[in-house]
Amino acid sequence: MNNNFYALLAWRFLLHADRVCLETPAGERFTYGALDHESARYTQLLGALGLKRGDRVAVQIEKSPAALFFYLACLRAGLIYVPLNTAYRDLELEHFLDDAEPALVVCAPERLDAMRALTAARGIAAVHTLDAAGRGSLNEAAHSCNPRADVEPVGADDIAVILYTSGTTGRPKGAMITHRNLASNATALHQAWGFRDGDVLLHALPIFHIHGLFVACHTALLNVSTMLFLPKFDAASVIAQLPRASVFMGVPTYYTRLLAEPAFGRDVCRNMRLFTCGSAPLLPQTFHEFRERTGHTILERYGMTETGMNTSNPLDGIRRPGTVGPALPGVAIRIADDKDRDVAVGDVGQLLVKGGNVFRGYWRMPEKTAEEFTADGFFRTGDLARLDSDGYVSIVGRAKDLIISGGFNIYPKEIEGYLDKLDGVLESAVIGAPHPDFGEAVVAVIVRKPDGAALTEAGVITALKSQIAGFKVPKRVFFTGALPRNTMGKVQKNLLRERYATECSW
Repeated sequence: MNNNFYALLAWRFLLHADRVCLETPAGERFTYGALDHESARYTQLLGALGLKRGDRVAVQIEKSPAALFFYLACLRAGLIYVPLNTAYRDLELEHFLDDAEPALVVCAPERLDAMRALTAARGIAAVHTLDAAGRGSLNEAAHSCNPRADVEPVGADDIAVILYTSGTTGRPKGAMITHRNLASNATALHQAWGFRDGDVLLHALPIFHIHGLFVACHTALLNVSTMLFLPKFDAASVIAQLPRASVFMGVPTYYTRLLAEPAFGRDVCRNMRLFTCGSAPLLPQTFHEFRERTGHTILERYGMTETGMNTSNPLDGIRRPGTVGPALPGVAIRIADDKDRDVAVGDVGQLLVKGGNVFRGYWRMPEKTAEEFTADGFFRTGDLARLDSDGYVSIVGRAKDLIISGGFNIYPKEIEGYLDKLDGVLESAVIGAPHPDFGEAVVAVIVRKPDGAALTEAGVITALKSQIAGFKVPKRVFFTGALPRNTMGKVQKNLLRERYATECSW
């Protein structure tokens, strides 16, 4: 048996080769037969470039049909796909390239010179380009190749994707996602969300992380559904396309922006059967306003980079605001104390998960991997939660001070590392503050050095914009004489959040 995740999809594609897979705003239409053919061309190219099973392919490109085809080609060739956020800067990319050691890097054409400088310094010879329209050296080279129709046999626990997730040490860790993980989560979601023949997914998410690539694309591909493939979220574009769709997946920011549009309402959603939300907590007021405005109840679910989706409110049944529902099929959950002992129903503890969806571990970090699993094989999510008597999970807090802004995970320690290197900064603390659009916004609190009087909010923000992704850059910067600390010397970020949440004006 071939455990390659692409093999699970391929026979469905062949049965429905004439069905439209992707449709873009530019009027492009790609059938499932075309998807299989194009990915086969890229697979042949990967072999011609000398890549072999287990090699890494790092990709920092804009969303496009060609980008999806190439991802599928990496899977079918038995390679390890490493998607990188398009907002990452050179300083951040250095770590990913050093850690993953890719055999091939694909970037946007306008980034070619900068990427070649990075790859040359690391002995990476193969660099190709691909733009948002599907043009570039990668596409040109693939179209001179004859399609390679076979699917590389792999083990279920072979790595399919490495997804980088920020850590409290300030250095992102590579989560090793296996073919088993992809198949387990896709089939569980397909079942739980009742995908049916004729479903059309309106896809407005990026495809460099699990929400847009795994949750959205995989469920649609498994169902052989048409995807209305938007290059990015734009409220007007989504409203225009919603009458043609039946399923939409978004982050809370998408829903608040839709609700801000007077044209958004019941008529626009007349053909919809399912709206899902994740990547960040949905405010109860957004949940209720959406239901009143559209007649639809948003289905919230919970997942993370290391595990894919773990829980989901039910398709048929009560969708409770403020909860992320019961465990998905095949997923076991526990709420435990700091000794890994189960707590009583209704009590708060750390959420532990186990199942075919849970990753293999962190790339080249065996000790860190061992730390994150219990003796009985449960993964410590780091999220604080409670479980009610009906099995619904409520996420009540996040360990390790994670900030989720616009659906993106941001760890303060990483940002503090950049801040503390700026001239005039003695020390810093980064916190999340409530934001009406992004859910949370990054806020920096800085103690100046004695010679740092010239340091300004605008100057700090400008300096960071050239070094890190825009979504990580603080939206506000405050200055203080000293950071509050407890008796052990640890910065009391809870006090900072209480103080500066009221001082932020958006």
